[in-house]
Amino acid sequence: MPLPPFPFDNSYARLPESFHQPAKPAQAPDPELIRFNSPLAEELGIEVNESDEHELASVFSGNSLPENAEPIALAYAGHQFGNFVPQLGDGRAILIGEVIDQCQKRRDIQLKGAGRTGFSRGGDGRAPIGPVIREYIVSEAMHALGIPTTRALAAVTTGSTVMREGPEPGAILTRVAASHIRVGTFEYFAYRQDTEAIRTLADYAIARHYPSVMFEDQPYQSLLRAVAEQQAELIADWMSVGFIHGVMNTDNMAISGETVDYGPCAFMDHYHADTVFSSIDARGRYAYANQAEIGYWNLARFAESLLPLFDGSKDEAIETAKTLLGAYREHYNAAWRQRFGRKIGVSNLTPENESVVHDLLALMQRNGSDFTETFREMTRITQMDSPQKAAASLFGNTDDAQQWSSCWIGMLDSPDVMWEANPAVIPRNHQVEAAISAAQQGDLRRFHSLMAALKAPFSADADNSDYRSPPAPQERVPRTFCGT
Repeated sequence: MPLPPFPFDNSYARLPESFHQPAKPAQAPDPELIRFNSPLAEELGIEVNESDEHELASVFSGNSLPENAEPIALAYAGHQFGNFVPQLGDGRAILIGEVIDQCQKRRDIQLKGAGRTGFSRGGDGRAPIGPVIREYIVSEAMHALGIPTTRALAAVTTGSTVMREGPEPGAILTRVAASHIRVGTFEYFAYRQDTEAIRTLADYAIARHYPSVMFEDQPYQSLLRAVAEQQAELIADWMSVGFIHGVMNTDNMAISGETVDYGPCAFMDHYHADTVFSSIDARGRYAYANQAEIGYWNLARFAESLLPLFDGSKDEAIETAKTLLGAYREHYNAAWRQRFGRKIGVSNLTPENESVVHDLLALMQRNGSDFTETFREMTRITQMDSPQKAAASLFGNTDDAQQWSSCWIGMLDSPDVMWEANPAVIPRNHQVEAAISAAQQGDLRRFHSLMAALKAPFSADADNSDYRSPPAPQERVPRTFCGT
């Protein structure tokens, strides 16, 4: 039975032609459903009814678009590893429309890997199954962890082969986002000195994401402040779970404050501040410890794009932007202290006493401690008869470990919140890669099993017991690949 029409209301398609290009998904020769996210579909107001897997595969491969779809590819530019590219755009992604969900929030529905667009720049516009599986797993895991993120509505195989390192089954991910407006979208028009387009985009972004600033005296300055605050909160979230995005280019930073564009991303196993997974980040620009400052750097590019909309002279606008960007660091530091305070059960972590976290991380790095397991073990330790002794033993009972454990136990005042701040299970890289390897051979059992384990990440039960342990040395996967 065909799917009922999606409740589309396509506002971005109504923006001027310079913002997007028409796009048509390529026909998939033999699409098959990998997974469909029924709870998310219900949240979006999408009715499936009695539709079978064949019909779902046809729709989410782009072979039979829903009624009122307006497929477009979005224009944007971006700084990639610090180098500006004036035209990027959706080279393998097609926005088929927007819906107003059950919470009255506007959400994009996009097919990723559906073929060439006007922005493909010589690429094939396709996606191999590996990156589709990775994004499905990690984005839904991030959602379960309570971290703002794009979502995965569906994944299908296409029946065609995609060539990357070698031949791989082709696949398409249906991604849901608050929007796909990026810092690079603003840069696209700033490079072209199209002030009216920047204003149109800023007004649209304010109305869609930050309506509370619409009637302020300086709405565009307030937009910069609001986006900076959202990014500070988001990156603090990433840091608290050991997540490394891998490609924090400006075209991969959504102004909505959602995590977007999962490429060579991964969660740390053993803690090291300089951890990098991305195979293309040879110099560690986007290492774990650099993410907050890269957020600042990206926001500076956003501020430069908005400068023509600020009141006053250019020099005055620059000073205003500097002040607003300075507030980003303060906001991030406060958000970081709040997250890590919860992780160690200290309700009032301040700049004066946050060294207890820095000292802990130094001990973890020196000992090669697993990030997730260490914080989870600390949570269990709080229920022991001799927590101070047990905490010191985590790091070999050295003098430093004993001194730190004494300090921590002396500050501990809210141990119960640690259970809600320290997950038992995350999508560990070796487990994700195992699911991908199996899927490349047509076996989806590991993928579905891992997805089931990640539904309740803060619970340690039989459903996720096989996915909680760090990898053995021979299982570690130190590099991930983008798959573009």
